[in-house]
Amino acid sequence: MNLLILGDIMGASGRKALTTKLPNLIETNKIDFVIVNGENASDDGRGITQEISEEFFKIGVDVITSGNHIWDKKETTDFIEKENRLLRPANLVSGSPGRGYKIYSSKDKKFKVGVINLMGNVFMKKTEDVFKTAKEICNKIKLKKDVDFLVVDFHGEITSEKMAAGHFFDGQATCVVGTHTHVPTADTRILNGGTAYQTDIGMCGDYNSVIGMNKENSIKRFFKEKDAKSHFPAQGEGTLSGVIVETNFETGLAKKIMLKLFL
Repeated sequence: MNLLILGDIMGASGRKALTTKLPNLIETNKIDFVIVNGENASDDGRGITQEISEEFFKIGVDVITSGNHIWDKKETTDFIEKENRLLRPANLVSGSPGRGYKIYSSKDKKFKVGVINLMGNVFMKKTEDVFKTAKEICNKIKLKKDVDFLVVDFHGEITSEKMAAGHFFDGQATCVVGTHTHVPTADTRILNGGTAYQTDIGMCGDYNSVIGMNKENSIKRFFKEKDAKSHFPAQGEGTLSGVIVETNFETGLAKKIMLKLFL
């Protein structure tokens, strides 16, 4: 089984890259399950709407994960209760709408795929203890008992927190990837216990930018110029960034992980 996991979809540029390239990627790479982080998918790069979510599902996305921008669009709090393919971080404050993990079926309905969405505690919005939550979920979803494969999206700011999560899940999950910083890291590998890992899988959007935002305006903001505006996404041609994971059905762990930039 082949998993495709894509980093944060950034604004209109990222959406266009996804809608034009994903169907062919699924076919040519024989992808069985697709996960994308959609928390920056709106035109302003903040949040996701029901319309955008449904557009992603139509072109082959199986699950949308998210992070600190999940509530930036008011409609999401209602929509996420009805749409179980849209996840929010599992360690948000107790009582938050929606769900942070769930078990799904692969495209051919042959495999059960668990997806866990977590958000780091360091330099992020106030959340419950992410490692305590991770342990609690691991006690509820066991690889090769409850699911055939298990994927974790850890949406976090600092590399050490993501790496610690990767090692915690090593041998318990098929794959652990980091999102949020929009810059792909060069540490794509399989950990000692068989879990595929990358600290951050980057973003899908215009890389001629400052982490997806208009570079000229971003520079003005850093210089504190008076005519600087609120951040807004760059509108150039988008690139898809993520990983393809080849799995081992017998163990539920990873056989191979490849960092991919789809230009």
